[in-house]
Amino acid sequence: MRIVFFLVLLIGIGLAGSAVYLAQGYIAETQRELAAARAAAGRVIETTPVYTARKELRYGHRLTREDVAPIQWPSNAIPEGVFTDIDELFPAGEGPRAVMRAMERGEPILAVKVTRPGQDAGIAARLSPGMRAFTINVDVSTGVAGFLRPGDRVDVYWTGQLGRGNEVTRLLKQAVPVVAVDQSADMDRTEAARIARSVTVEASAHDVADLALAQSTGRLSLALVGLTSQELVDVAEVNRRSLFGIEDEPEPEAAPAAPEPEPECTVRTRRGGEMVTTTIPCTN
Repeated sequence: MRIVFFLVLLIGIGLAGSAVYLAQGYIAETQRELAAARAAAGRVIETTPVYTARKELRYGHRLTREDVAPIQWPSNAIPEGVFTDIDELFPAGEGPRAVMRAMERGEPILAVKVTRPGQDAGIAARLSPGMRAFTINVDVSTGVAGFLRPGDRVDVYWTGQLGRGNEVTRLLKQAVPVVAVDQSADMDRTEAARIARSVTVEASAHDVADLALAQSTGRLSLALVGLTSQELVDVAEVNRRSLFGIEDEPEPEAAPAAPEPEPECTVRTRRGGEMVTTTIPCTN
């Protein structure tokens, strides 16, 4: 009996020790987790108020204070061009801004998507400082079949005569921004492609002079530039001879000049009632 008693006692002590060991491990793990949670809670992320759209905003909408709402944004990840001050977004006495690019609810208000205070969403609001707007007349073949939209970039080609019978096509300007198609400057229009009659581009004053002269002396055509294309090609020029591989014809030889006639000398004499002219050799 005593042996059985001691065996039961030893088993009980072993089980108790195991339970204590497991309990200590569980408590230690819990304490580590609590410590990590307290440390994480102690690291406060610094935020900055950023003004966002309270509702969907479409092109041309006049922006008001009721259209925006502030949200807390991590200060180390603020997008470039956002508004963090309501007075900067709506300066006193300068009029409201207009929306130039569509924005969804909750999207930050970016400076590139709205006009300056008091300015509408016309073409003037889209021009870069120092740039001009110039309109090019197009049709279905010269205007990329109506697929152009404001915000695209185009190459401008000129086709005209350089001398008699020498018609050429020359790359005139490259990657010119399109600011309007017909009378629309909305970059977010969703209707199907339509045949435009005019395309307005952004160009410097010097480029506008080039385009105006080119349009008055020939025909301008547009070629759409890809969104990811960054390369500028060399000046390209094609004429009929280079296009079809026609060799230059030799110029005809000039006919020999006719000899100059020898000078003639005359003398007039009166014979009765008549005046007679007689040719005689010339003497110096």
